[in-house]
Amino acid sequence: MHLPTSRAAVLSFALLLLAACSEEPGSGPVQQEAKAPPPVALGTERAEDQVLRRGNGAEPQTLDPHKAEGVPSSRILRDLFEGLVSEAPNGDLIPGGAESWTVSDDGLVYTFKIRKNARWSNGDPVTAKDFEFGLQRSVDPNTGSKYSQILAPIVNAEAIIANEKPASELGVKALDDYTLTITLNAPTPYLIGLLTHSTTYPVHRRSAQEYGDQFSRPGKLVGNGAYQLAEWVVQSHIKVVRNPNYWDNDKTVIDEVYYYPIENQSTELKRYRAGELDWTETLPLNQFRWIQKNLKSELHVPPYLGTYYYGFNLRRPPFKDNLKLRKALTLAVDRETLTEKVTQFGEIPAYGWVPPGIQGYHSYVPDYAKLTQQERTAEAKRLYQEAGYSETNPLKVELRYNTHENHKKIAIAIASMWKTALGVQTTLFNEEWKVFLENRKQKQVTQAFRAGWIGDYNDPNTFSELMHSNHGLNDSDYKNPEYDAMLAQAAAESDPGKRMQILEKAEEVLIGDAPIMPLYFYVTKRLLKPWVAGYEDNVMDHHYSKHLYILKHQ
Repeated sequence: MHLPTSRAAVLSFALLLLAACSEEPGSGPVQQEAKAPPPVALGTERAEDQVLRRGNGAEPQTLDPHKAEGVPSSRILRDLFEGLVSEAPNGDLIPGGAESWTVSDDGLVYTFKIRKNARWSNGDPVTAKDFEFGLQRSVDPNTGSKYSQILAPIVNAEAIIANEKPASELGVKALDDYTLTITLNAPTPYLIGLLTHSTTYPVHRRSAQEYGDQFSRPGKLVGNGAYQLAEWVVQSHIKVVRNPNYWDNDKTVIDEVYYYPIENQSTELKRYRAGELDWTETLPLNQFRWIQKNLKSELHVPPYLGTYYYGFNLRRPPFKDNLKLRKALTLAVDRETLTEKVTQFGEIPAYGWVPPGIQGYHSYVPDYAKLTQQERTAEAKRLYQEAGYSETNPLKVELRYNTHENHKKIAIAIASMWKTALGVQTTLFNEEWKVFLENRKQKQVTQAFRAGWIGDYNDPNTFSELMHSNHGLNDSDYKNPEYDAMLAQAAAESDPGKRMQILEKAEEVLIGDAPIMPLYFYVTKRLLKPWVAGYEDNVMDHHYSKHLYILKHQ
């Protein structure tokens, strides 16, 4: 869509946008006498039917744990597979496929003891060889994983990713059926947290070899998690059912879980209120006040380790070799207005890349964050002109986002701010999730694009590494040898304090180069039915279905 070009039109649009923030679910304004639903009568006993229905955002592009990208896939994969390490409901790291582990005195060798009672969903034993195969497959260039760089701390991983060594030389070794070692290049304090990520999951070798790219489809997928894949009806639902061969199945309560791909948040909210969902993936931004008033007891808005940002494609015009233009657009965005009037759920305006709250790390805040928005806009205009643009020669830019009601509202607001401050003419493109991801990867058509990054583990490196020149998800095509060298230096630093300082400096370099435009730090925005028990808010927003159960209710 094209935005209005006159300032009057822009101001009118802004008023319409803000007015939309008071709408009730459905259509029309909130009624003065709107009442909350009657309280639900909960029993203390568990319901007879243990079925959980979860809203899940976009349609997953795959359930191959080594190829999957994005949060919608990862939620389902946590039910279908289990890594060496798992997570408690509060986010604490706990034993998973490995019942225990030890670390060598120099911090370079981790030895894991695999559970002898662990079974694949077809009844085969889960062995150390399965984890060895999974990790080797994950870094093998033939797999095509965009996440393989996450395993760079392991000996030879980077050489294998670069196709310089065979996957068999990865620093992972099954010493016997139930003992696995992982050897690192340098002490890596976040390794245990990293081992909850899907790139580290084991894969059933025989299934992968027999079915190839189809091994993760219903009827073929063999997993080692608490659930197994029963149905996948595209644009309808994914159904998983209890895996009777799971080692801890006796403690699992939920029998069936339905994941619904609902990209329209107003539709998701309507289905939740109609009793078709037990929890929502997120919530529509323009209905915060109504939700807070009428469904407050079911609303969860905890901190979330993630950053919402826009990326600039540095491979092609207009952002290639034009730092001043990227900085001008960054300065022209009023993040306070964005979070207070558009997102509204308590998001924190973001000027740096790494979210606050990671222990021992001081997130970088650039000097311009201390300026008023009027002062930022004045500097943005100066840089815009020096970049070669003006009112008579405005920037014409394409901004892409994946189909999503909230992303659309934010894109419209950002484009309006660019228009008002600088005269930028923005064309918005919304794309289905898989198409959007592919266009970002190819970097042939994108100019500016919506993005978000959720930490894979609670350490700044999960953000820093994304912008490494070799990372498969570096969709801005950012390349700075100084930045890469800092990440390598941090990876080799054994002193925790010094390591954090190096990563802090790397973040400063990144923000100075402006390949991305941070907008805000996330919070989780979710409605949860009161009969879903066992749920705990946590900063990673990781919730395993095996930890939950349904209470009797009327």
